[in-house]
Order: sequence, then C-alpha cells, then structure tokens
Amino acid sequence: MEGLQIHTVVRTLAPQLPRRSLGWAFPDEGTAALLLEGLGNLLLRYRPPHPLLALEADRVAGEAKTPFQRLLEARCKGRLLKIEQLKLDRVVFLEFEGEKGFVDTAPTRLVFELTGRNANLMVLDLEGRIIGIDRPVTPAINRYRELRSGLFYTPPPPYQKLDPRTLQEDELKPFVGQPLAQLIKNLDGMGKALGAELCRRAHLSPETPLEPAHLPLIHRVIHSLVEQPSLQTTSPDLQAAWAQEEAEALRKPLREALQRQMRTLQARLGDYQNALERLEEAQRLRNWGDLLMAYGHQLPPGPKATLEDFSGQMVEIPLEAGLSPIQNASRFYARAKRLEANAERALEQIPALEAQIAGLEQELAQLEQRSRQELQALGRKTREKGPQVGLRLTSPSGFEVWVGRNSKENDLLTRMAHSEDLWFHAQGLSGSHVILRTQGRSAPLPDLLYAAQLAAHHSKARGEKNVPVDYTAKKHVWRPRKAAPGQVLYTQAKTLFVDAELPTS
Repeated sequence: MEGLQIHTVVRTLAPQLPRRSLGWAFPDEGTAALLLEGLGNLLLRYRPPHPLLALEADRVAGEAKTPFQRLLEARCKGRLLKIEQLKLDRVVFLEFEGEKGFVDTAPTRLVFELTGRNANLMVLDLEGRIIGIDRPVTPAINRYRELRSGLFYTPPPPYQKLDPRTLQEDELKPFVGQPLAQLIKNLDGMGKALGAELCRRAHLSPETPLEPAHLPLIHRVIHSLVEQPSLQTTSPDLQAAWAQEEAEALRKPLREALQRQMRTLQARLGDYQNALERLEEAQRLRNWGDLLMAYGHQLPPGPKATLEDFSGQMVEIPLEAGLSPIQNASRFYARAKRLEANAERALEQIPALEAQIAGLEQELAQLEQRSRQELQALGRKTREKGPQVGLRLTSPSGFEVWVGRNSKENDLLTRMAHSEDLWFHAQGLSGSHVILRTQGRSAPLPDLLYAAQLAAHHSKARGEKNVPVDYTAKKHVWRPRKAAPGQVLYTQAKTLFVDAELPTS
C-alpha cells in the first residue's frame, strides 16, 4: 500500500473512534484482525512484501499462532481510541485504552509500518518503549535504526515532500520544464503505482515535460487521487499479489498437516521394511535354539557355546548368564517368533501404507493448484473434522456456549474465552466451567439461566434444586500461581439460583 491509500483507511476510521474492541483473530502467521464493535474487522497484514491495512466486514477467525501474536492479543486490549498516520508516510499508530480487571492491562500503542519488504508490526508502551515486535531490526539490517524489545521506537528517517492534501497550484510552478516523474517523486504518499495512476488520469507519460498549461489539470488530478486513490492501472497486479499471499497463508497449514502425515507414514513404512530385513535374524535365532535343544546337555557353563550346526559349520552362540541352555533356547525362540510376527504384519501393511503415501503425494500436488476459495473451504472442513475442546451449545438467543468436561478442558476454555465473555460455575462445588460467548454484548435473562443450569448440571450438585451458580466476566477470573488446571479464583460475581438439570432449550 502507498501513503494515500493508507490515508483513505485512516480518514474513514478516525472519526468513528473511540470504538470498543471485541478481540483479535489471526488467520495466519502474518495477519491480525481487530474486531471493532459495529464496524467490522480492521485487517493488518504485516509480513513483507505486500502489507495491507483495510476495514472489512467479512468474518475473520483464527487463534494466535506466534509468540508475537499472543503478546499482541494480551497487551492490545480495550477501546481503540485513535488511529494516526505519520504525515503521508506508510506508518500508522493505533492507540488502545487498556482494560480493567483483576490484573489491569495498561494502555498501549501499536505501530504498523507498511513499508514493503521492511513491513513490521510492534507494540509500544505510552512512553514509546517497544514491548514486542514481529521482526526485530538489527544494525546489520538497518544502519539508521535498531528495533527490538526494550528499546525506544525510532520512526523512519524524516523527509520533505509536498503534501497533496493541501497542495496549491502555485506550488507546482517550480516543476515546469521538468518531467512529470520528477513531480511525482516529490509528492508525499505517492509511489510507483499511484504515480502511474496519476499519469493515466492526466493522459500524460512520466517523461512528459511539464508546461504551464498542464498545471491546472495536474492539480485537479492530484486532488482526485487524494479523494479516491484507486489503482485502475495496477490494482489487478496488486490484488493478485495479495490474493496469492492469502492463498499461500491458507495453503501453508494444510500443506504442513499433509507433510506431517506423510512423515509419520514413511517412518512406519521404514519400520516395516526393517522388519522384513530382520527375517534372516529370526532364522538365525531359531537355529541357535535348535542347536541348544539338541546339544545343551553336553555344554559346560560359560558365556557362550561353540557348536557344530546341522550343515557341519561351527557356530558361536552367546548365552545369558544364569540361564540354562534350554532357557536360552526358549529365549531365542521367543525373539524369533516376535521378528517373524513383525515381518508377517509388515507384508500385510506395506501395500496399504504405500498406497496411503501415494495418495498424500497426490493431495500435496493438488493442494498447490487449489484456488483461494477452495483452500478456504478445505480449511473450514479440516477444522470441523478436528478435535473440539469441550461441549459446544447454543443459548436461546443464539450465543455460543462452551462447557468444559474435565479440568484440562475447563482450563483451556477459560483461557480461550474473550475477556468480556461471561464465566459460570456452581458456587463452592467442583464442576464444569461454562462460558457464555457474549464478547461484551448484553445477554438476556434466559441466556444467563441457560448457562447457569449447564454449570449446575455439570457439577456435584446434579439433580438438586435451587443451586447457587456464580457468574462474572472472564477478565475477573484468574488461575493462581502453581494451581492445578481448572482451579481458579474470581471477583465481581453475581449469583443465580437454578435447578441442576439440563436446560430444555
């Protein structure tokens, strides 16, 4: 993205702030989406080479996948107070209010640098110190500035260019006689793509020397780009690049899952092939057992036995101390039997394994050819087939409800919940953690009673009447240090009294 395109997003969003944040989603390792109440998702694609800032209405999902994304989710909370752009440079600042809870989350600033191959995203405290950064910048990478956790943020080097938002026609006169490309280089927020669009709208080439008669037209075109910086000339290429990046982000986890399956099957195939190769060892062990059974009564005590086999060859047989020749023979027979059974199993399994591996290789080849829409559908199907944590139900008003079935699931569900979700638990009794997924929205009483009944039913009070169930916002629930999974403390709770039966709706 170029500066004027970023300015359009900032100009659209800034008047609508402050706005409550409903949490983060991370569709891939280089993309974060902030759900803003009533507006949609503020999408930040922060990995090179084509970063993107956009406000989209489409639903975005995905858990944090990197340490930086987990830090972003933990530290950038509360209302989004404002969004600002550094001049018309490709640097955007987002300020978060923070959040009150048992452990308060301090206000933070998020710096998004949409600078092509140097794109980056970092979290700062209000003093400007970097708390976390996606891609640390060392002196070996950039001689001008170093960016890493613990240092104060240094913005890109300052520059002097004409501001197209306030540009007057008289300011264009110094460029008369120079190529149009020279003027474009001196316009803030305008790069190669917008420069090409300016030329297209003005019906001039970059090499055209500017004349006084051109200035009114150029002035109008520049202001039209400020109002609508669309890329009719180059946008298909840019959109194709973004689509390709998104497709690759969707393809990567699917490819890795197939590759993991293939590695597992190839390792298993290797084990079976080794089992076949050890058939000779099984025959040798059985021969040793036969010799010991035939001549064992003649052997003197010792760590080994040297006997003539049935073909006239001398054979040296290792013996286990403390066992008789007959007992050693039984041990050899048992080992030979295991090896033969493994080889027999290998003969049965190898064809099926080879067919599975060939099928996975074909899936991998097809995966590289799939479109973005096909990858999205395949990803949804894979997630639906995957293991699910806890029971997933729906409340009378349509809120999602999570119910933990054991201490591990209780711990996971509570950690996965949004800070403004409602957490329910039978008062003073061991039982399930129940999460009503409101994400800060007001929940009607039937939904509260529905979640409370689930918490009572999935506790030691099952079947009893008038059971007290506490509920509070998830941000007021915490796990004490060194406590076992599922053991929590909470504050600011309210109590509902319900029958410990499964709700009827």
